[in-house]
Amino acid sequence: MAVVGGGSWGTTVAHLVSHNALTKLWCRDSEVAASINQYHKNLRYLPDFNLANNLRASVDLEEVLHDADIALVAIPSQSFREVLCQMKPYLQDGTPILSLAKGLEQGSTFTMTQVVNEELPENPTGVLSGPNLAQEVLQGFATASVLAMANESDSEQIHKVFLTENFRVYTSTDVKGCELGGAFKNVLALAAGMTTGLGTGDNTIAAVITRGLAELTRLGEAMGARRETFSGLAGLGDLIATSFSAKSRNRFVGEQLGKGRLLDEVISHMDNVAEGVMTAPVVSQLAKEYKVETPITDQVSAVVNGSISASDAYELLMLRDQGSET
Repeated sequence: MAVVGGGSWGTTVAHLVSHNALTKLWCRDSEVAASINQYHKNLRYLPDFNLANNLRASVDLEEVLHDADIALVAIPSQSFREVLCQMKPYLQDGTPILSLAKGLEQGSTFTMTQVVNEELPENPTGVLSGPNLAQEVLQGFATASVLAMANESDSEQIHKVFLTENFRVYTSTDVKGCELGGAFKNVLALAAGMTTGLGTGDNTIAAVITRGLAELTRLGEAMGARRETFSGLAGLGDLIATSFSAKSRNRFVGEQLGKGRLLDEVISHMDNVAEGVMTAPVVSQLAKEYKVETPITDQVSAVVNGSISASDAYELLMLRDQGSET
């Protein structure tokens, strides 16, 4: 088993699957790899948590991918293609490649499985997604996720490698819906954070999340995803966790923007990536292409692009015409 990406989520998944299979983790940072091998801790991203003793880390992609029967890729969406191309020489045709990322590629607007299909068409692909905050998984709290692959028999076989006493995995064939749900919810988590930073109440946050989910469900359907997926773990479930948890990077960034801080200043002090920042403009672009109205997403995109403040975006949304909820 190979896991590519030594950030907080890649490390957490590597720890999980190492309970069921011999696992190697690829890290960009040699110090991170050394801390995992020597101390069984990721001292940069997850310093307070012990990792499985049998988990091994390396900065050598060939070493990590050699003879791997499954490759799990936990690379941020804007670097995903670059690292995937580096993996190519070491992957056998037919090796499943599962995305652990939750974003959309700028420019192409591709999901990560679409990137895999373009770069490695001979390799089956899928996505693991859901309300999975890394720290809570490592604390052993009950967690559920969805493994989506086009071939149901593939997902039914592969999902077993993730199962532990406290980590449950359901299967789905709606790959696009699970990927879009994971990407879209980061945008709404930014919106939820902004409303908190502006000092609004729970009523406001609930309205933003509910109306935001409705607009993104419409967009997902227009793109060929199933409506029910957005009500499941990869949609609403992930949205709840990311919008309300103090551990959520996207919520944190949104909250700081709501308080008037500059985006560059906020992210310059973060080790981990807040995917919603890069994803929001892509979602707005897709909404225009599919002719779906996404007013909340559009305002979030305008804020992260620096063309409007969070307070002005809030005022513009409040000025919108009211009509039927459905």
